[in-house]
Amino acid sequence: MSSNRKRSPKETFEPAQWVSQADAAKMRGVSRQAIADLVAKGRFRTLSIGGKTLLRRSEVEDFKPKPPGPSPKPKQSKRKKGR
Repeated sequence: MSSNRKRSPKETFEPAQWVSQADAAKMRGVSRQAIADLVAKGRFRTLSIGGKTLLRRSEVEDFKPKPPGPSPKPKQSKRKKGR
């Protein structure tokens, strides 16, 4: 018996939409370790297949790095002293 069940877009794997960390590093002009650090910080969604970590090609192409240095602290409003 064959199944005519259609796959949802979520279940369809398109290899062209995914790149390895090494390919992502070449695309961005950075080291593979820099990409691995971004993955560890959760800046990219990943897919692991057979021990390889893949990144979505569109996320790598559209990635905008944060400015260097510490993140700015939220400003606290100055309260006026009540009399």
